[in-house]
Amino acid sequence: MTESEFMSRVDATLERIEEILDDAESDLDYESQGGMMTVKCENGSQIIFTRQPPVKQLWVATRNGGFHFDHDGEQWLRDTDGATLAEVLAGAFAEQAGESFDFKGV
Repeated sequence: MTESEFMSRVDATLERIEEILDDAESDLDYESQGGMMTVKCENGSQIIFTRQPPVKQLWVATRNGGFHFDHDGEQWLRDTDGATLAEVLAGAFAEQAGESFDFKGV
């Protein structure tokens, strides 16, 4: 994957996450700028997404830790155990925002 393809994939992923969060019932605020997105939950916790071009990874920081994701051509997979970004985000948002989201396709 070229750096340009990587940047496009991250941008598309963050845009899709924004679309999903726009339908939130809870009060979620998010700010996206330059390949980084910060989501602030009602309880004050945050979920932070950053792109890492040198290693072509999407990094996600949650209250339970930081996670690194590689793209396999179809989806983002956690580098330690192969969990999908959708699975990790569903768990993080359920815990931190108290709301269920379907992140399939991110």
